[in-house]
Amino acid sequence: MAVVGMGGAFPTCKGVDEFGDKLFSNQSLVREWPLALQYKKQMRSSVSGFITEDEMDLEAVLAPIADAYPETYIDKLGRIPDINLATADMGSIWGMLGALESIKMAGWTAQETESEQTGVVVGSGGAGNVILRVAWQYFFVNGSKSRAAGSHTVDRTMFYRDAANISCLLKTKGVCEAIGSACATGLGNIGYAYRLIKYGMQDRVIAGGLESTSLETFIGFDGMMILSKGFSPEESSRPFDTQRNGFVCSFGAGIVALEEYEMAKARGAKILGVIEEYFNNSDGDGDMFYPSFGGQLRMWNGLLADKGIKPDVVKMHGTSTPVGDSVELLSVVHTLGETGYHLSAPKSQFGHMLGGAGSVEFIAALLMLERQTVSPCLNSTTLSPELENFQKAGSWSGPKKPLAEYRHLVPQQAVQKEINRIACLNYGFGGTNSALMLARDIT
Repeated sequence: MAVVGMGGAFPTCKGVDEFGDKLFSNQSLVREWPLALQYKKQMRSSVSGFITEDEMDLEAVLAPIADAYPETYIDKLGRIPDINLATADMGSIWGMLGALESIKMAGWTAQETESEQTGVVVGSGGAGNVILRVAWQYFFVNGSKSRAAGSHTVDRTMFYRDAANISCLLKTKGVCEAIGSACATGLGNIGYAYRLIKYGMQDRVIAGGLESTSLETFIGFDGMMILSKGFSPEESSRPFDTQRNGFVCSFGAGIVALEEYEMAKARGAKILGVIEEYFNNSDGDGDMFYPSFGGQLRMWNGLLADKGIKPDVVKMHGTSTPVGDSVELLSVVHTLGETGYHLSAPKSQFGHMLGGAGSVEFIAALLMLERQTVSPCLNSTTLSPELENFQKAGSWSGPKKPLAEYRHLVPQQAVQKEINRIACLNYGFGGTNSALMLARDIT
C-alpha cells in the first residue's frame, strides 16, 4: 500500500514542511493556552499544543446568540467554498484542508478523486463541542427556541462530520466512513483504509484523524487529573521521564492519501512510504484505562506474524502517563530485544492530539523516512533506575530490568541514521491497541 500524499494542521506550523523542520530541530510546539489561563483557578493544567483560527488563515464569523460562537468561517485563502464551510466545525475544516493538500501531493486527477474507487475514512475522538456547547446552553439555560442555534448544529457536530465534509468537498463516490477508537482513532482509520485497498474494495482512500481545539475536551481530561502540570510549556510533555505526571492535551489533524501500490508505481507517483501491515486488537481484561502488557504483546505478535522483520524505529504512543509509558516500553523491549532500533516519542514535542494523535504521528513517521532522521524524545531526562511496582509482582512475565537500562533506545535529540522500517503504535481507552508497519519504498 503506497502513501502518496499528506497534509493537515499542526500547532505553530504553516504546513508539513515547517512541521518537519521543527520536529528534527528538537523544538517543542507546546505553549501556554490563553483560553485555559482564563479559567486557571478552576483547572490544574494550562498548556497545550493548540491551533488558532488565524494560524490556519481562517476567520470566524461570530453569531449574536453567544460570545465567541462561530456561526461559520471565512477561508482567507479561498481554498474551501463557503457552502462547505457552513457545514463544518474547525476540525472538519482542518480535515478538508489536509485532504486537499494530500490530493495535490498525490497528483490525483478530478476523475480519479471523484471515482467510485476513491473513499474517505476520517474520524475524530470527540464531538463538535464548541458548537454543541452554545446550542444546548442557548436552549436549556436561556430557554430559547431550538431554531435559535441555527440549522447546522447536527451536521457540524455529528461523529461522522469530518468524513462527510471531506467527501462532499471532493465529491468522492466510494466508501465514506468514520471510525472512532479513542486515542487510537487516527492510526485506526489509516489501518482500516489500508484494509479496504488490500482487499480490493477501493483503489484510493483519503484517511486519517483529527481533534479540534476544544476547551470542553481539555476540561474533561483535566478533571481526571491526568494532564501534566508544574513544568514550563516546552518541558511539560516528558515521556518515560521519572518526573512525568500526565500528558499535554493538544489538537491537530493528520490526513494522508493512500493508493494501491502497483497503480501508484504505474503512474509514476512519488511514494512517501509503504504500509506493509496493520493489526489491532483489544486487551480483553475488562479494564477501561489500565494498559495491558499481555494485550500489547498480542498486538506485536499480530503485527510481526513471524515475518522475520524488525523496525529501525518504533514510533511510540508515549503519552507521559506514569504506568502507560512503562508498560509500553517494556512490551517493545520484550518483543524486539535491547538493541538495533530507536524509540521515537512525537508527543514529547507537540502533546497528545487524541483522535488526531495516530495520524499526525504517522505523518511524523513519514517525515522520518524522508529525512532519514529519528525524531527525539524531548524531556526524557532521567529514566527510573528502580523497578516499576508491577515488575515486582509475582505474576509479571516481562523484562526484569528498570527503564534506565534502556536509556540508549530513547534519544533526547534527533538522530540521523538509515531508516527502512518504522513500527507505529497507538492505544486508547477501552483497551484498544493499534500497530502499523511503515517501510521506505526501495524498488
